[in-house]
Amino acid sequence: MHTWHWRTWQDLPYLTCSLLEPWSHGFLTREFWPRPLIEIAPVLHPELRPHRAKQVHGNSIVAVEDLAEESDELLEADGVFVSGGQYSVWVCTADCTPALIADTTRGSCAAIHAGWRGTAAKILPEAIRRFLNTGSRLEDLRVALGPSISGDMYQVSEDVASQVALTVAQADLALRPDAEAGKIRLDIRKVQGLQLAQLGLQADQIAIAPHCTYSEPERFFSYRRDSRKQVQWSGIVSTELSS
Repeated sequence: MHTWHWRTWQDLPYLTCSLLEPWSHGFLTREFWPRPLIEIAPVLHPELRPHRAKQVHGNSIVAVEDLAEESDELLEADGVFVSGGQYSVWVCTADCTPALIADTTRGSCAAIHAGWRGTAAKILPEAIRRFLNTGSRLEDLRVALGPSISGDMYQVSEDVASQVALTVAQADLALRPDAEAGKIRLDIRKVQGLQLAQLGLQADQIAIAPHCTYSEPERFFSYRRDSRKQVQWSGIVSTELSS
């Protein structure tokens, strides 16, 4: 099975996944805060400029080529997709899921921000379609779902749970009863894994980090826990893979 590894950069810890070993990538921790992305992006590549979008909790994914090289205005999207060339792409999260996706044959990649709204709007299936529409084969894709709030800790309304549950056939696997009336415990990464499985991805193509942002305050920010707008970054660098 896939393994997750702690690494350090300038004595700051970050997480990597064996599933994405050919790519420079990382799920950064709160210790990198409050340094701006431009200062910490060299953790993945010393020279590449980081690319990101203005996240809006939707299902839009922007091609990295559409992001202006020099602009103070960010495009609104919750994912950045790279079909070719070498780019460093990033998303920020607190309790939402940072998903890094890559193609083992073409070297293309994407960084996706998937909260409950994005999951209800099927942003991960949309990302997979972007890969397939640009020449990827489903069997060549790899998806790492980074640290987010766990199902044990994620209390949502019945309405939110219903919106997310409608996207998968086996939603009961991701829902648990809650002691508070009108509330449900939602395993958002379980739903995301089920969405990917419904598209045909196999279990060995998907990895889920064994970490909960809410339960590990020493490593991760959690908006649910702290009610503060503080984030950790996750990124991946596209690469040309040898055949």
